[in-house]
Parts: sequence; structure tokens; C-alpha cells
Amino acid sequence: MRIVIAGGHGQIALRLERLLSARGEEVAGIIRKAEQGDDLREAGAEPVLLDLESVSVEEVAAHLQGADAAVFAAGAGPGSGAARKGTVDKAAAVLFADAAVRARVRRFVVVSSMGADPAHEGDDVFDVYLRAKGAADAYVRNLKALDWTILRPGSLTDDAGTGLVRLEAHTGRGSVTRDDVATVLAELVDTPATAGLVLELIGGSTPVAVAVKSVAGN
Repeated sequence: MRIVIAGGHGQIALRLERLLSARGEEVAGIIRKAEQGDDLREAGAEPVLLDLESVSVEEVAAHLQGADAAVFAAGAGPGSGAARKGTVDKAAAVLFADAAVRARVRRFVVVSSMGADPAHEGDDVFDVYLRAKGAADAYVRNLKALDWTILRPGSLTDDAGTGLVRLEAHTGRGSVTRDDVATVLAELVDTPATAGLVLELIGGSTPVAVAVKSVAGN
């Protein structure tokens, strides 16, 4: 199975790449800076140098050819201003989804955010971020050519993963480790029965595999 991850040098993406490569998948990660390549290789992933803020749909689609799944895990990051929330968290997500459609990659998983909503109110940068994520999610949800799943984690921590989560359409506020987010993503990529679901994720008491199977069966 070949899986292409946008935002390949992100904290969650690097964890996901390690998990996927460890189970024998062929993994590629899209990065903006060549110097990030060694970190991806160490994680078992092939680095693909592309700036999703400036390339065309056709260029991205060329790198998605032959992939079995695509994961959008890119983000402008907490230190970025409002403008890049629009160019990365919204526009790059839309571009990557359109490229997946063009390359005929059906399985498509999005790392979004709890509270993402195109109608979210407020003028702070985080409010802009939630609107951008919400708009991108809404766009993906209208693409019938994709078997999409949208994952909305709660507040992220760097604590060691527990492998125990709460994964539901609505969990309520809470935190979750980046380790556990990556573990859930790896399971979702391999569970197309979750297509068409928007799922919130926080720490909990259910093993990841059981949690994913539970929502897939609903």
C-alpha cells in the first residue's frame, strides 16, 4: 500500500510515517524544505519536495499517481499569522483534495481540529484557523470521488501515547497525545468503512483498534 502524506515533517505526520513504514507500507511525505528530508528518511518515508502554497493541482497529482491513500496533515503552525491559515489550512487542503481526485486516489484522510467550522466567529488568529479548517472540511465533504474521513483531535499533547482513546462524532472537549492521533490515523487509513465520517478524538479508555471498528460499524 502506498500512502502520501501532506505536511510530511509535522509532528503527527512523522509519527504516522514511522507507524506505517514499520508495518511495511510504502510512505511518501510532502515537505517544503529539502533539509527536512533526512528526518523523513529516518522515519521510513520518501521525502517529496513540494510547496503546496505555490504548486499546481497537476504537479501534486503527479506525485499522487499510484497511491492507495492520501493523508492531509499539513498546517501553517501555531506561530503563523492569519494569512497562512488561508493559504495552508484551507487552500492547500483543497488543492491536495483536488489532486487526489485527479490522480484517482479514493481513500483520503484529513487531520482537522475540534471546533473547525466555516461559520466560527471571532477575530483572533485561532478563530481564523478554525474557519479555515472548517471551510476545507466542508469542501472535502462535497467531493463524491473521495472516500474521505475527517479526524478532529482535541488539544494536542506530547505525552507518551496510551493507545486508549475516545473516538466519536461528538466527544466534547479534551486532550489527546500526538502519539495516539498518529495511531488512530494509521488505523483509519486502513479502514475504508469509516468513509463519510467526521470524528472527534480525545484521550479515553477504548483501545484504538476497537474504537475505529466501533465507529466503522455504526
